[in-house]
Amino acid sequence: MKGEIKIEGARENNLKNLNVSIPWHKFTVITGLSGSGKSSLALDTLYAEGLRRYIECLSTYARQFLERVDRPDMDDISGLPPAVAIESRNSVRNSRSTVGTTTEIYDYLRLLYSKIGKTFCPNCDLEVKLRSPEDIGRELLEHYQDKRAVITFPLEDMHPTPRGLLSRGFTRILLNGETKDIEELEELPNGAQVVIDRVLIKKSSFSRIVDSLEVGFSDSKYINVHILEDKVLRYSKDLECTSCHTRFNEPVPLLFSFNSPQGACPQCNGFGNILKLDPDLVIPNPEKSLAEGVVEPLTKPSHRPRMRKLLESAEEYGVDTHKPFSKLSKKSKDLIFQGMGSFNGINGFFKYLERKSYKMHVRVFLSKYRSAFDCDVCAGSRLKKEALWVRIGGKNISELSDLPINKLKTFLDKLTFTDYESQIADEILKQINSRVSFLVKVGLGYLTLSRLAKTLSGGEAQRVNLACQLGSTLTETLYIMDEPSIGLHQRDLSRLISLIKELRDRDNTVVVVEHDFEMIRSADNIIELGPKAGERGGDIVYQGTVKDFLQNGTDSLTKKYLLEKEGIPVPTKRRKGSGKSLKVLGARENNLKNLTLNFPLKTFICVTGVSGSGKSSLVHDVLYSALARKFRSDIERVGQYNEIKGTDYISDVIMLDQNPIGKTLRSNPVTYIKVYDLIRKVLADTWQARSKGLTPSHFSFNVAGGRCEVCEGEGRQKVEMLFLADVYVICEECGGKRFKKEVLDIKYKNKNIIDILALTVNEAINFFFEVPSLGRKLKILQDVGLGYIRLGQPAPTLSGGEAQRIKIARELGKRGGSDILYILDEPTVGLHAEDVKKLLDVINKLVQSGHTVLVVEHNLDVIKSADHVIDLGPEGGDRGGHIVAQGTPEEVADCKKSYTGKYLKKALGL
Repeated sequence: MKGEIKIEGARENNLKNLNVSIPWHKFTVITGLSGSGKSSLALDTLYAEGLRRYIECLSTYARQFLERVDRPDMDDISGLPPAVAIESRNSVRNSRSTVGTTTEIYDYLRLLYSKIGKTFCPNCDLEVKLRSPEDIGRELLEHYQDKRAVITFPLEDMHPTPRGLLSRGFTRILLNGETKDIEELEELPNGAQVVIDRVLIKKSSFSRIVDSLEVGFSDSKYINVHILEDKVLRYSKDLECTSCHTRFNEPVPLLFSFNSPQGACPQCNGFGNILKLDPDLVIPNPEKSLAEGVVEPLTKPSHRPRMRKLLESAEEYGVDTHKPFSKLSKKSKDLIFQGMGSFNGINGFFKYLERKSYKMHVRVFLSKYRSAFDCDVCAGSRLKKEALWVRIGGKNISELSDLPINKLKTFLDKLTFTDYESQIADEILKQINSRVSFLVKVGLGYLTLSRLAKTLSGGEAQRVNLACQLGSTLTETLYIMDEPSIGLHQRDLSRLISLIKELRDRDNTVVVVEHDFEMIRSADNIIELGPKAGERGGDIVYQGTVKDFLQNGTDSLTKKYLLEKEGIPVPTKRRKGSGKSLKVLGARENNLKNLTLNFPLKTFICVTGVSGSGKSSLVHDVLYSALARKFRSDIERVGQYNEIKGTDYISDVIMLDQNPIGKTLRSNPVTYIKVYDLIRKVLADTWQARSKGLTPSHFSFNVAGGRCEVCEGEGRQKVEMLFLADVYVICEECGGKRFKKEVLDIKYKNKNIIDILALTVNEAINFFFEVPSLGRKLKILQDVGLGYIRLGQPAPTLSGGEAQRIKIARELGKRGGSDILYILDEPTVGLHAEDVKKLLDVINKLVQSGHTVLVVEHNLDVIKSADHVIDLGPEGGDRGGHIVAQGTPEEVADCKKSYTGKYLKKALGL
């Protein structure tokens, strides 16, 4: 079926009244410079309208929410199928969602374990199973053929009389190994067993044995088979251990759910961990002494009396208050924690606070010094012990969940089943295997099903969601993906592209916002927006097939890079640095294999490796956390390592990540880089402002004075909807302008404060040319490729990449200071190759200013531009955590064992 999605007059954000056609059942890439309007077209227009139309198709109840879903600014859209957006951010925040539950693999495993799982007795380690009379008969034939047996059942469950047994056809009892006729008894003795049959065990008597067992089970839960002159075998019609006779319940799916009371560990309620006092947080810097404030919580003003008690008691008990805590004896450390003299110990101090935890500020204080430790009862499995007694292939469901997904796939492939088990398990295993295979194909084989979904990076979360969609087998659907290549090594990119094409081949339409050139070349169609960013973007540079795009005469920056007419040059020489280095010894966090390595200072360093190879564990969990604790006493949980040498050669460590620069509408780029102070001063210095007595604070929407007090400078008000989500409406008092009329009347060059905040950085540089100090700081934003953003653009609307570059701009704008270690995690996310070129210029400026820049990155243009490369791997998960290669990019490219080296060699033109 042929057709197309037609968008007419798209004007969302900076889009210039666009008319766009996207063919059905094709793979279309939307590309362009950062800020050219890609997300405005794909998400704010295409997906938003798809969501509206989906709601329109629902019930009357659901349609009441329609007015709260803003309609995209456009004229019309036709041919729009149901839309699914797979975004490059991780919105999961709860601790119950895991990779297994998100992909539904764990749900199918629960079903599999309840249907064909084998229960093992925890006391005897013997399989416990329900036995039918036929099963028992076959077992007797296999082990006791040609032996005589007496089949009985005990009288414990019934209280018959001799006459009653006789009337039912039973004629004998067994007591102390001897048979007696019931007719001769006046009453039945204690411990007697009713004889059902005496039989010679052989094939010809199989039916007779089965019939006798059925008779016994109809009268009792238990049957005893007495093998003469050998042993007594006990069988139950319930699930019971044949050795110790412990009884078990039959497994059901909810027994394996840590989100259900039936399966969750009663101690940790299914979380797998308990919050406890963490000594590493209480003593963040063990190189300090007691006198220097090594016990961090006691340095707070309200707890200093206890600090004095600690010091007095330490003197009394002979604990050296001037010796570093790390060098104190175990006895001295125990006294500090357990108590001595008038000081009741750190543990006693926190127990005292726990009794006051009904107060909010106390709970907040306690949370700073607690960490999650594995639950003592379930050892982190989250489940009741009964769930862990059930195994498939020798492993319980928790052990399977802790396997890396590629190992889980191998385990499942090797499982063997009986014909009966296969009939039950085949469809369940088909669903599990398809999802597991998709996760491996998108480069996530190193993850485990037990991995918390909230700990995934944006790229990992997106690929997990992609695997879910591939497993759902939907057709005639529009899939919109935002940079699915984020966090993906070049080695795994081809597999991701093949999966996107597989999605397309199921009669779906796939639209991908992407900058990666391999992804663009693999697409059927391309839409390039531009030609520049911000106000100079939002136009269609080209739309059509990729083949025509590369061959026609369109003047396109993307095409120049694709055809290698433009590019990022390889540096002519590599910096050697200061000759000093940071040396990490014995890094063992997560999958790191006891690494020892050097980071040369005053250079540009790049840490690379396939997904899951240990990059974040090394750079963030070990290096950054340890240095942040040293320089700022930041309470960070530090990864495992032996020692870091050379910390005296740097003055600070700063993480320039992609977290938002603020959470409210009052936070924006110019407040973050401290330019807003200068703008407010310019307005306050006008004769109009001076005549009215207005000061710079009147032009702030963060303090009372000049801001609208009804909305408190936000321009909108929250309307609480009780049980529904809150709704925000434009403030009626200021009409969304955030300031009082007397403030809005003040103008500089015919623009008031709101007009100025609506300027782009590029426009503001020209507007404020008479204020050099202001222009210099704005020029830095322009230099990092953010000339298109508006001065007052609310922080929550900025992408992660934009937020990161604003942080870089603030650092570049600082005067003085050197020897800082800057750490950036995938700074090229959301950047076009032209923007990457600008980013590299900024990084080089930081290095030339006497700093060290450490980047975790997959982008080959960044890697080839570094002075020093550290490649981890060779694979992800358990097979990662090794140093594969290190040195200059050329030296890493020469390493045949390095996947990064293989692609880097081509990028270097070697």
